[in-house]
Amino acid sequence: MSDIKNPGLASEGKLRIEWAAHDMPVLEIIRQRFLKEKPLKGVRLGACLHITTETANLLIALKAGGAQVMACASNPLSTQDDVAASLVRDHKIPVFAIKGEDNKTYYRHINAVLDRKPHITMDDGADLVSTIMAQRKKLIPNILGGTEETTTGVIRLKSMEAQGVLAYPIVAVNDALTKHLFDNRYGTGQSTIDGIIRATNRLLAGRNVVVCGYGWCGKGVAQRAAGMGAKVIITEVDHLKALEAVMDGYRVMPIAQAASLGDVFVTLTGDINVIRYEHFKLMQDGAIVSNSGHFNVELQLEVLRRKAKKSRRIREFVQEYTLPNNRRINILAEGRLINLSAAEGHPASVMDMSFANQALAAEYMVKNAGKMSRQVYPVPTEIDQSIAKLKLRAMGVFIDSLTKEQKAYLKSWELGT
Repeated sequence: MSDIKNPGLASEGKLRIEWAAHDMPVLEIIRQRFLKEKPLKGVRLGACLHITTETANLLIALKAGGAQVMACASNPLSTQDDVAASLVRDHKIPVFAIKGEDNKTYYRHINAVLDRKPHITMDDGADLVSTIMAQRKKLIPNILGGTEETTTGVIRLKSMEAQGVLAYPIVAVNDALTKHLFDNRYGTGQSTIDGIIRATNRLLAGRNVVVCGYGWCGKGVAQRAAGMGAKVIITEVDHLKALEAVMDGYRVMPIAQAASLGDVFVTLTGDINVIRYEHFKLMQDGAIVSNSGHFNVELQLEVLRRKAKKSRRIREFVQEYTLPNNRRINILAEGRLINLSAAEGHPASVMDMSFANQALAAEYMVKNAGKMSRQVYPVPTEIDQSIAKLKLRAMGVFIDSLTKEQKAYLKSWELGT
């Protein structure tokens, strides 16, 4: 049983999944091995991820490994309905996800996955874990562990760990070097700009683009915006990241100062109320405001809606709010992930590494069942390195190896100048 928008979209989804697979060679290598070895045989795996073509290829690989896979969306606007249809029809994977679903439906779908009593949870924002902790604690004894894909989710899970309430082990896939150095930076950078342009059709060259947060996602967006001719302004709360942004050639200032200068705003912090009504009031008429952090709480939208004189949907994914000062503020995609709401998310090539981490982390969790404590674990270095090696090989790139002499030198303290 599944809950999707339209089964008739499956043929289109099948082609798009196949198209993405062409650019995911590392995951394909893992799928082929999984098909032979069945390392996940008998494991029920519940995934709360963005239902995209790339995610589809991950779910297909997990099923090839013997897992009983079921999936729901990790964001109400990120589902690709044709992909969901193909997963159900062509791969017999239960999917509970509809693009544009309301909040009630979103959590009903999460609970539909949890009703299957998963042994492993696979999260993108920690909503599965949070729902289990809040409402479904009876499931905990049968859970081996889980994985987490996002910075936001890892923050939530580490908070649980610090407070002593995390109920089972989690592997922080987001923190793998082959994930955040590439997915967060190059994937978020390209797909966020793609989403903004698709939603607005505005030229970025010569515009002031304000990037709130200079973590790996913010770095990627700043880099891509600058590459398109934008004048980039960074806002930060971390002195080291702010210093790095200055050294990278960007203007750095508080959001209260940047608010009156920006033409386009993007939040990528993982925190709440980064852009507040006090900042909306300072913005220029026609300012474009978007979010590429996991949750729409980065923008203080409830206050904006309450205080605006009027609002209208002026374009698909663009809601225009007129303030008491008659300035118009354009909020993109309801403040939700702009790259997945108005565009197609990260390119398959970069998700190849992220989802290779997910697949191998699930295998690692099964192999080490019962040996891990209730804490957030990093992805093992050997998994990270193996993915990098496979990715380079797939790209036709080869590197040097250390000689015996070089290895000995690096291990020695006696040898010097």
